[in-house]
Amino acid sequence: MLVVVTGISHKTASLELRERLALDEAAALRVAQELLDGGAACEALALSTCNRTELYTYAGDSPAARQAAIAVLARHAGADVRELESSLYSYSGDGAIAHLFRVTSSLDSMVIGEAQIVAQVKAAYQQACEGGCTSVVFNRLFRHALEVGKRVRTETAIGERPVSVSSAAVELALQVFGKFKDHTVLIVGAGETSELTATHLKAHGIESILVTNRTFAAARELAHRVGGRAVPFEDLEAHVAAADIVISSTSAPHYVITRERVERALRRRRHRPIFFIDIAVPRDLDPEIDRVRNAYLYDIDDLQHVVEQNRGEREKEAHHAERIVEEELRSVNDWLRSLEVVPTIATLRESVEKIRRAELERLGGKLGDLSDEQRAQVDMLTASIVNKILHLPTVKMKEVAGSQECYLYVAAVRTLFDLSGNGAAPRSGGGAAADDAATDASGAETTGTADPPGATVHHLRGAGTDNA
Repeated sequence: MLVVVTGISHKTASLELRERLALDEAAALRVAQELLDGGAACEALALSTCNRTELYTYAGDSPAARQAAIAVLARHAGADVRELESSLYSYSGDGAIAHLFRVTSSLDSMVIGEAQIVAQVKAAYQQACEGGCTSVVFNRLFRHALEVGKRVRTETAIGERPVSVSSAAVELALQVFGKFKDHTVLIVGAGETSELTATHLKAHGIESILVTNRTFAAARELAHRVGGRAVPFEDLEAHVAAADIVISSTSAPHYVITRERVERALRRRRHRPIFFIDIAVPRDLDPEIDRVRNAYLYDIDDLQHVVEQNRGEREKEAHHAERIVEEELRSVNDWLRSLEVVPTIATLRESVEKIRRAELERLGGKLGDLSDEQRAQVDMLTASIVNKILHLPTVKMKEVAGSQECYLYVAAVRTLFDLSGNGAAPRSGGGAAADDAATDASGAETTGTADPPGATVHHLRGAGTDNA
């Protein structure tokens, strides 16, 4: 039994193909259930974001699981399998688990260190879990993967330095003002970059946002989305005088704000500083503004320089994150190996044998009057009782050893006989004993994702029934 992942991402496929393979919530659940119903997997989960669509399966035949996943994706996209082959990747076993951990750690993201992927994986897992598509292995694996993502962000600075133009602009503004409370920002232009920058400023405490645009309706729409106030473009100079931060991103072929306008605006505000961010190409703001006292001007090149510096810092942190992924991979592999039948039978017998010997030692004083022969007979009797009790469970486990359901029985035995201490639990998961079988009825776990009642018995039909 192996974990298998098959999919595409921004690294392998064009935007057009990613759009065709994108899955909304309902489609993601249908795809996972189709893989289960077709017998290709015991557990399945579909993860779909703007930059990737991936199908995760737990299966006994990894090549068959891969082919089934490709066929499902092709049907969804209305494409020929051969059309997709060159853009697809597939990993199984350690490679699949390491890939999942790198996804949740944002090491495989278009922007290393971005935070959205953790929430996206969590949502995909919750949906698959509630839809009956996950069980023992995926409940444990995806909860562990979310913890890996959390550990990477906690123990490294991989997400601390902004690597987008809009976030870099906010970082520079913070260096000037220290904090944004009681400050006003003026957004000139109503494009996407202006909106992103305004959103970042809002998240950092800006309360007063003015939006102006040559088309007042566009300014009003953007102001509504970012919680600001639209103001007429004709009064631009007065609005500059009222602002502490001016962000400009228009398509104008000439300077929208000149040095003379800034000088007049500063006089009106008694020379309190103004921070200018020019995100436009060609530039909106006259470069001469930077020569004006108490005017601080940054253009797109300045911001890109900050972005590149920060990206380099994130790359350094990524090396540390990769070591965490390797460490956590070993931990999960130890647990997966504990789901194998033969080691579990051996561990069960060893555990029960320890109990038998401990009881004999505890009764040692009471057996003092027995002869050596009688002691040997007591030892043989207790050993025989243990063997008879364990015989049927051992036979039954061996019978299911070759089936796709075997790991469910193994997990149940390890939980019922409390054998989890003999396998390695995740370092970062918390509540490891209950997590080993991922069947804690209370649903208590550190990522806040509860397993629904009965989540571990969905596979007890045929090949099994039951989000990067």
